[in-house]
Amino acid sequence: MEHTTSTATAEYAAQIERWRRQMDEKLRAPDGWLTLIGLFWLAPGPNAIGADPASAIVLPAGKAPERAGQIDFDGLVATLRPLPGVPFTVNGQPAAEGPLRSDADAPPDVVGLGDIALHVIKRGERYGVRVRDGEHPARRLFGGRQWFAIQPEYCVPATFVAYDPPRPRPITNILGDTNDELCPGYVRFELGGQQLELEASALPGGELEFVFRDGTSGKTTYPASRFLVAPQPRDGQTVLDFNKAYSPPCAFTDFATCPLPRPQNRLALAIAAGERYAPAEEHL
Repeated sequence: MEHTTSTATAEYAAQIERWRRQMDEKLRAPDGWLTLIGLFWLAPGPNAIGADPASAIVLPAGKAPERAGQIDFDGLVATLRPLPGVPFTVNGQPAAEGPLRSDADAPPDVVGLGDIALHVIKRGERYGVRVRDGEHPARRLFGGRQWFAIQPEYCVPATFVAYDPPRPRPITNILGDTNDELCPGYVRFELGGQQLELEASALPGGELEFVFRDGTSGKTTYPASRFLVAPQPRDGQTVLDFNKAYSPPCAFTDFATCPLPRPQNRLALAIAAGERYAPAEEHL
């Protein structure tokens, strides 16, 4: 029995280590969060694109012409207008003038120019353009996320209580923008001798996502929040593995717009498991 238990613990630890390596790989990916180099909010009318610092959407010098084109914005629709001879693409195809789908209608249209990619995002009532550089040095210099030691006792069963129908919830992001979201329900679980609850967000594949704070936030973990994903509930049951709690993209870039935890997801209990926080420069 002791050998079986130790083997299971070793297998569990190996599985968590693999998952953590995959999380680093996602950050370093050509379209990962480490490639972000800018976020520019659209103003009504023409928004110039180019390497000219006076542009509304500034691209890196040496990777784009001073003037590359513009995005016309009418308050709801962003329309790309490339200048002649500038080899923009949209979703991998040569670009023509036309409207751009934002991430409110996922997936967004991706405008490419060499190593540079940009797409339109919607946050609250605002629309912006997020810019990436696939060869950003941060990808190469990133030293990896920081983690607490793996502790199996932080992997706990949870009961999912569904809302019928799902309930609307305002979700505010780190910039103060608010979007409404339908909340599918909440989970009840026990941790540290306490009965706790967390409200969920629904992911496309049926998994549940939790944005939460706890007693470690701002001390040994990222101040704003951490994220946790749980398997799709089966017969009202799922598992919360806080060894997989991780920092949001805002911990690694100034150009993310991470959601903040709703009030009921702010726990007093210190959950010293999952990802620790180190300022961005300490990851390099």
